[in-house]
Amino acid sequence: MPQKPMMSKLCRQVSIESPGPLIKDSVFTFDVPVPEVPSVGARIRVVCAGACYRASRGRSMSVCSTSSISSLNSLSELAEMGTATHAVPTHAGMRDGALFPGYEVAGIVDTLGDEIDEHSNCGISVGQRIVLFPYEGVPHGYADYIVVPELKYLVPIPDSLKLSVAAMLPTGALLAMNAVYSAHECIKNVLQGPDHRTDCKILIVGTGGLALWTLRIAANLFKNLPYGNSVQITVACLKDEGLALAHDSANLNVVQWSEDLYENQLIERTQDSCKGPVDIVLDFGATSRSLRRSLRCLAKGGVVLLPEDVAERLIPRFGPRAEDMGMKLREIPSGTIDQLKELVKLVNSGEIAAPPHSVFPAEEAQDVVQKLCQSEIKGRAILRFYDVD
Repeated sequence: MPQKPMMSKLCRQVSIESPGPLIKDSVFTFDVPVPEVPSVGARIRVVCAGACYRASRGRSMSVCSTSSISSLNSLSELAEMGTATHAVPTHAGMRDGALFPGYEVAGIVDTLGDEIDEHSNCGISVGQRIVLFPYEGVPHGYADYIVVPELKYLVPIPDSLKLSVAAMLPTGALLAMNAVYSAHECIKNVLQGPDHRTDCKILIVGTGGLALWTLRIAANLFKNLPYGNSVQITVACLKDEGLALAHDSANLNVVQWSEDLYENQLIERTQDSCKGPVDIVLDFGATSRSLRRSLRCLAKGGVVLLPEDVAERLIPRFGPRAEDMGMKLREIPSGTIDQLKELVKLVNSGEIAAPPHSVFPAEEAQDVVQKLCQSEIKGRAILRFYDVD
């Protein structure tokens, strides 16, 4: 087993913070000691990590290249989210798949802890290609090396799965999978409930990587269900991204949420596209404004599904109001490591195709952040810290 390095050995650590108005001085590189290996854990050589930046030091929100554009367009709404408005460019996009900055990590096992033997390594060995499950307290992945306290957080990936693709799975794809599973339970209530409805309408708010993951995971799930053809999906978007989504899914409705229109016009446009109120809304990065709009598009008895980071902020405020309207707000459950393992299998087999992505050397992180802010990168941006290909 390889020996632990001397503490004097250094490695690179990158910090990507929210850009200022001029989008500069947001990427900082440090030399830090190579971390020591936990006795029952492992040290990982980071190969790829999803590119995103922290919106503020006090919150875990981030902006990334899968950014769906939301109705978030005012400094007051940014401030409401806990974001330092002086540090946010006026073109800031919606938060999306990269919920945890630098936590979308795929790499290679560099060293195992000295208390691990062949009977306790869970199939993990030195040189193993892995993707890291984003557990509570997971280290920031923008570094040459990171350590995990236990091997149970590592998911092996086959040689046939690119590490750049694997890096997209722990947050965006896992969130999308849980959103689809949560929606599935709601769909059954609509179609098999007392009213015996013959169709179920879903509205996805926001485009980009999360919407693509959601559509592809939903197609994989629904194709084997007897009522899969009874589900109608509409995506609300602000930009021409909807055209790409429509091309990706033949039976998809797309409605444009242009901020040039009044709210009543947007509601009317959405309900026309959906042929009436919807039963389920997946709002991946809701603000108070987008949530109010979603509720107005929702049928009585309908449900709005929200990711954990926005649910904890908005459900206490809007939950009672929704209940009074005969509607519900629900949090999308956190993903599990077993679901991440299932995603690895589905993506590796080709049953679910990963959305487009682009890979950049970690040394170009500053330029990548600037391009993210200017929406100049199509698909997910991945930083490569180590070249193994």
